[in-house]
Amino acid sequence: MQEPGVAGDTAPNSIDTVRPADGRTPAETVRRSPRRLIYRHSIVVRITHWINVLCLTILLMSGLQIFNAHPALYWGNLSNFPHPILAMTAVQPEGGTQRGVTTVFGHGFDTTGLLGLSRDSNGGVWERGFPAWATLPGEQSLAEGRLWHFFFAWLFVLNGAIYLLAGLLGGHVWRDLLPTGQQLRRIGRTTWEHVLFRFPKGEEARHYNVLQQLAYLAVVFGFLPFIVLTGLTMSPRMDAAFPQLLVLFGGRQSARTIHFILAWSLVAFVLVHVFMVLVSGLWNNLRSMLTGRYAIEEARDGPK
Repeated sequence: MQEPGVAGDTAPNSIDTVRPADGRTPAETVRRSPRRLIYRHSIVVRITHWINVLCLTILLMSGLQIFNAHPALYWGNLSNFPHPILAMTAVQPEGGTQRGVTTVFGHGFDTTGLLGLSRDSNGGVWERGFPAWATLPGEQSLAEGRLWHFFFAWLFVLNGAIYLLAGLLGGHVWRDLLPTGQQLRRIGRTTWEHVLFRFPKGEEARHYNVLQQLAYLAVVFGFLPFIVLTGLTMSPRMDAAFPQLLVLFGGRQSARTIHFILAWSLVAFVLVHVFMVLVSGLWNNLRSMLTGRYAIEEARDGPK
């Protein structure tokens, strides 16, 4: 997550002036857009951000390892084996070679080499949901996958609680994440500017735009809490202590399906986030998340 900061150090303005031979100042002065550094990310934001990167990576890979123990999704409290919502299997037609098949709502797709049937580290064919390179550990081990997943799940929850508490006490949530009425009215224009890769400059670059605000609010107060709750619902011990979880999500298998969908929705958010980091200035964005300093470019002045 990003936190706009207060004004910090200012880089000298870069002004190119062309002078005639007699030393007079010309009528037009060409200005290059000055860049100045601001303090954008607090130490808490930076540390929790990188811990999140580590946790989410390991949670995804270990989660796929757990999913591979039974690569199918259902709705309700029980597994309806004949009619899964999604299933990854390997089939071998009579007289043919073995193929990987992914079935979604009864429609099958050949996904040989990626889903259902893939190669292991030794080059052999392996019947499994997700390939070895995408899981932690690489070999099939439900027990180890659970150990990795549960440890980093609690680290992720603790890290998120620290970020949220710091954001609430420091005013980051109210000040930076809640869009104003004016920002909401400009959502169409902001979306179009993003489509054209036109990024804000000057004072506007110091703050989140409305798309960022809505996306971060959805992730922080929507995706992440529900990912945690659906994960807890899959635990028989938690269900015994809090049976309301089963009612809330419509059963343990429904919770597993929602957990899977939300996890991949979070992956999609991260991919979009990384893409925007790349196209809007990789080094500038990385520097801000490592040192807290972010360079903003002032609006360009025309000829005077």
